[in-house]
Amino acid sequence: MTVREELIEVRNRLDGIFDRRERESVILLIFSYVKGWSRVDLIINEGAELSEFAKKEIDGIVDRLILGEPIQYITGQARFYGMDFNVGSGVLIPRPETEELVDWIVDDAKGKEDLSVLDIGTGSGCIAISLARALAFLNVTALDFSQDALKYAEANAKDLKAKISFLKADMYDWLPKPGSLDIVVSNPPYIHPDEAADMEVRVKDFEPHEALFVTADQPILPYKRIEEIARRGLKPGGSVYLELNPRYSEEVKNYYESNIWESVELRVDSYGKKRFLKAVKTL
Repeated sequence: MTVREELIEVRNRLDGIFDRRERESVILLIFSYVKGWSRVDLIINEGAELSEFAKKEIDGIVDRLILGEPIQYITGQARFYGMDFNVGSGVLIPRPETEELVDWIVDDAKGKEDLSVLDIGTGSGCIAISLARALAFLNVTALDFSQDALKYAEANAKDLKAKISFLKADMYDWLPKPGSLDIVVSNPPYIHPDEAADMEVRVKDFEPHEALFVTADQPILPYKRIEEIARRGLKPGGSVYLELNPRYSEEVKNYYESNIWESVELRVDSYGKKRFLKAVKTL
């Protein structure tokens, strides 16, 4: 079988699983993982014979994709902020919209040095590592209660040469040293259980539920706890940055405005949804 024939077969099998654009991106990831090919390599080699071993590998990956397994878990890598992060079962796959939250922080902190940053619920470490790489002389602490997630985050920091202090702790049982931080950032669990029915199988059936879902009766509880941590830990004038469920964005904004925060700002993501919040601690 030629590469072109295998491509046709794979496209047919994945038709309906992904939209056309995502399907082509996934196919490129498959051939990159199995053959080490770039997009150009794939085009050049379309007429070449595909080995039985490679075909078996590719078909096995497609089988797993049809069952809903994320391509990032299959390849063990996810792209974020121009870098490849190790991921696997037990750690949330970084999302493109979270890059927009990192951009906001980088834009605000550009030109500043020796900032102390706390990333709550670091997961793969994507936010903490991206900030450490983008900003000068940053002192970054990344917190997570999951040992599985920290294993990946620590490996990513080592591979990407980012200096991060990792802390295994439950944010509900932990508080920082008063006035020790310039920035607090978090992308906490924020999906209400009643939203699960509309979620893709590869998210709800494969990614860690503790990193996705909140309790039905207290959907903004993580943001309230982060507010307590930030209120204690931030220096006067320090900022907290959050990724939100758009469904509760106004409620979270109102909660922060009712406490010690000023300049509470919501921002929309690239899809026009109220996805991010920044609040500044009063002097």
